[in-house]
Formats: sequence, C-alpha cells, structure tokens
Amino acid sequence: MQQLVIKPRIFQYDTCKAFCDAFGIGDGDLIITNEHIFSPYFGGLNLACDTMYQEKYGSGEPSDEMAEAMYADMRGNYKRIIAIGGGTVIDIAKLFALKNVSPILDLFDRKLEIKKDKELVLIPTTCGSGSEITNISILELKSRQTKLGLAVDELYADSAVLIPELLKGLPFGVFATSSIDALIHALESTLSPKATPYTEMFGYKAIEMILEGYKVIARDGQEARMPLLKDFLIASNYAGISFGNAGCAAVHALSYPLGGTYHVPHGEANYCLLIGVFNKYMDIDSGGKISRLNRFIANILACDEAVVYSELEKLLDTITPRKPLREYGVTEDDLKAFTENVMTKQGRLMGNNYVELSESDVYEIYKKLH
Repeated sequence: MQQLVIKPRIFQYDTCKAFCDAFGIGDGDLIITNEHIFSPYFGGLNLACDTMYQEKYGSGEPSDEMAEAMYADMRGNYKRIIAIGGGTVIDIAKLFALKNVSPILDLFDRKLEIKKDKELVLIPTTCGSGSEITNISILELKSRQTKLGLAVDELYADSAVLIPELLKGLPFGVFATSSIDALIHALESTLSPKATPYTEMFGYKAIEMILEGYKVIARDGQEARMPLLKDFLIASNYAGISFGNAGCAAVHALSYPLGGTYHVPHGEANYCLLIGVFNKYMDIDSGGKISRLNRFIANILACDEAVVYSELEKLLDTITPRKPLREYGVTEDDLKAFTENVMTKQGRLMGNNYVELSESDVYEIYKKLH
C-alpha cells in the first residue's frame, strides 16, 4: 500500500523579494493574485511579468463562471503560472496549468483531455486550504448549485512556497476560518481509512500546532496570533500533506451544499458541520481509531475524553462562533436537498468517512445543526 506522496518541492522564504530573486520572476510568467496582496508585497519589485487580479472577475468562493472569465482574458504563451493567494486563487490557477481548460464543466466531467503544459508555482496567503500541496481543485459549479472537486495528478504544483510575511495583513476573520479549515483537514484525514502512519504523523502535528495556537489566542487576544503566523502556515501545509494523501470526508461533503447554495465561506461552512459529524461518528463507533484522536485532543485541551468535542467547540467558538444553519437561511426543504446532494454527488469524500454514514444519518446531522 502506498504510504505517502509529496509531489511539489516545498520552499520557504522570509520575504517576497527573496522568493522573487530566487525564482527569477519575469518574462513568460503569469502571476494570478489579488491587488491588495500584490501591491504592498510585490508592487515595488518591478517584476517583468504579467499579472491577473482575481477579484476583477468576482468575489467569494471560486466558481466555474469566475474561472471561465479569467481564462478568456489570459494572454500570452506562458511558461509558468504563479498563484499567490488563498483557496480561490490557488484552485483556479491549478486549472490554468492545463492545456485544455474550457468549458470547465466538461473538464470537471472528464470530457476534456487532462494534460499539464505549464509549470505551476503555488504560494498560499492564508493558513487554511493547504491547496498548495494537493492535486485537488474545488469550484462552485453555478448551474448545478454545488461544489465539486477535480482531483488528478496533473494539478499538483511543481513548487509550493511558504512566505509567512504574506499572512501579516490577513484580517482576523479570514485567519480564523482558514485555520479552522486546516484543522478540519487534519482531523478528517487522520480518521480516513486511507490514512497511514506517515499521513497521521503530519495530521496529528497539524492538530497540535493549531490547537496550541488557539489556546494562546483565546487567552491573550487576537493580536497574539502575529508571532504564531509561521507556525499556522506550516501547520496548514502539514494538514495539506495529510489530507492530500488520505482525503477529507463527511464534514467537507456536508458543507459543500451549504457553501454552494448560501455562499458561506468554506472554512466557516466546514465548522458548521464539524461537531455534528464527529458526534455522529461517536454514536456509531466510539471505540475505533477515533478514540486515539479523542485522547490526543483531550490531552491538549486538558479535559476528559467524554467531553472532548464540547470542549473543542468552546475553544473554536472563541476563534469564530459557530452559527446554526437556519441563520444562513437554510430551510427544512434545503435539508432534504442537501442530503440528496451529499449521497449522490459527494461520493469521493464520503468514501473517506471514519464509518459509513447512511442517508438518514446525514439528514439527522443536518437536522440537529439546523
């Protein structure tokens, strides 16, 4: 059995200038980013490359419509695609390293030949998606009102670059939802049936780093995160290695209809479902490998294993409070539609569940969280 794959080379630089100097950014390169990121960190470096700002094509989560519009405006025969941003920028840029991109619905339906013809460099500016290390691009497919992931080896970056300097301007709300997303990547992948001792090593370390950081923030306030940004960035990368190999599961599967229908940010949508899914796991089988995870978290939180998820929720609520689904506008009818979506369209994720969840299990999770 394959134990671990880490495809991209991983680099770390203290500053953006050091990265640009080392990689020789210039002609033949297309940087895909946001203007509020590019201007303060790269604007004064006089880079001889093309630049595309994602926000000019829409806001929020990445979508097929956004990606189509950006792809239509790409000019030039680029040798390298360099993505500098959060999950939206990175997930879209991965597709642009392919030879055949449009129509994107056909690409996600595997009707187009998937062939990579450009070098791909991914630089995260949040501490959440871990997407710089994975072979997955997740888009909201507007016409289908859901999110879907394309997972193929051609979407791996050639280089993943960690630059802690880029996280300094991250608003606390974005830091919170992105880092909780990283935590959920680590939690889900450690329980996945595809997990190995190697992936678990990265997953458990990510959980420890994130929760220890949250304890500091809960005690000392939001600004206490600043000296910890490098740790959170590395933890996100570790979590990316873990879930890139072992996969995410029901938390992500159940969050996709919520995010796709009500445009809830990805990390926030995941947190809405986290505790409900893990409580259901405990109802079905509390004695399997989840018991090891429970002991690990209980040790970090200094609590009894019996209350580990209620204590975890208390800590996470100090970072970003969880809201019931009804506060996003979710209706009783939505719960049925969401459940059908999960059972019929999210098989890739549901196959990674700690235990099998039935249609009634999924509906019950939604119902309790509504």
